[in-house]
Amino acid sequence: MIVQQIRALARRLSTFLGEFRNCFQTPQTRQHLNEYVRGQLSNLPRKSVEPIAHLADVPPRTLQEFLSFSQWDHDRLRDTVQQIVARDHAEPQAIGIIDESGHPKKGRETACVHRQYCGASGKVDNCVMGVHLCHVSFDGKFRAMLDSELFLPEKGWNAKRREKAGIPESLVYRPKHLIALEQLCRAADNGLHFGWISADIWYGEKPAFIQGLEDQKLRFVLEIPKNLMGWVRRPADADTKRGEVQDMVRWSRPMLTQDWIDFHIKDTGMGAMVWEVRAGAFWLKRGNAVAGPYWLIAARDRLHPDTMKYFLSNASAGVPLEVLLHVAFSRWPVERCLEDEKSELGMSHFEVRKYDGVLRHLRITQVSHLFLARQTQRLAEKKSGGDDLPGARCGQRADRRPAAERGRPEAAAGESRANHPGDSSEERRGEKITCEGPAQAVTKARHPTEAATMLHPGAKRVAL
Repeated sequence: MIVQQIRALARRLSTFLGEFRNCFQTPQTRQHLNEYVRGQLSNLPRKSVEPIAHLADVPPRTLQEFLSFSQWDHDRLRDTVQQIVARDHAEPQAIGIIDESGHPKKGRETACVHRQYCGASGKVDNCVMGVHLCHVSFDGKFRAMLDSELFLPEKGWNAKRREKAGIPESLVYRPKHLIALEQLCRAADNGLHFGWISADIWYGEKPAFIQGLEDQKLRFVLEIPKNLMGWVRRPADADTKRGEVQDMVRWSRPMLTQDWIDFHIKDTGMGAMVWEVRAGAFWLKRGNAVAGPYWLIAARDRLHPDTMKYFLSNASAGVPLEVLLHVAFSRWPVERCLEDEKSELGMSHFEVRKYDGVLRHLRITQVSHLFLARQTQRLAEKKSGGDDLPGARCGQRADRRPAAERGRPEAAAGESRANHPGDSSEERRGEKITCEGPAQAVTKARHPTEAATMLHPGAKRVAL
């Protein structure tokens, strides 16, 4: 934002930041939050401590100490962000999206830095990795980052390095999918409800992640790898021979008896995105037991038939395939959140090295992003169009929101039982699934959670 834009929103920003006053013990540290957020909202080319301090006319050392050494509760800051979203932006069909993002860094001094694959640079690089949880409305119009946690690599961080980087003794190595499950637990404790959870292949291939979502009674649509093993018919026991997803979609009778059905996913700047879809029942091996039935969804790009995606869902009876596809292809908002936080708010610009300093920078970035998201929503209610955040590049990005879709009220209300994966292939054969999306109808119907069910290991049904 330019100075005039910040001044125009000064009163709203002051009121918003006032909600975080309980995170700080002194007026001075509360003021530093204000200075830091204003710096992130500005049009500074680089939003690290030094330029932000110069903009606020305070010594750089002051803001460095604010991030790394001052006494204030950055966990409460995160919790307050979540409580605000739960209070003001609650939606029964909200989608929680898990993703990770790397921040390239030089040297070995920054907390949690390690050589690993970094999406920002597109290669194995020296970077700090964060795991993120994003809240997205079902129609994709409101999105906010709820949680950001640093990933501590399993190897390379001995006691001496940990002490120098200020990594607390209580922090131990945790796989990213377990960090994600902890984030979902915290969000629930802060009053957030997700109608759906979505994540990419890396999470979808982890049995412990799927089990954790089910333990939390969360519905999900996860992308899975093509070589995931399972069954398209209920097996006699867990020792029955399994097959790869890609082979079963190509050769199994339950899939071959179906036609590829066209689904309009969304409109893009290059035209409509249309994918051909088949779906059916699927069972997984979990330990010595059989888990399912789940949905197995195979989708191929109509313009590029060699491009295939596979999804797994535990959606219950009555949820139409259109809804599952809408969730499956709704991961772009978290990428947009990360893009906005990096390009507009300087998420990767941190130069502090201490663990608390890096984590606090990420948490404050969530605060800044939530303010922009709320202002975007407020302005959108005044006039149609304009999905861009009011930042330095305002007006230069294409609107990537899903197109408004029509739906079937009866399907959204849960009356498409014939499409449940537990049905026999004979019941499914010949069933023509509408290509019209259900976004508006589903939003109205709300899929009452008290009436919904989900499938747990052993095909036991547990009320959500």
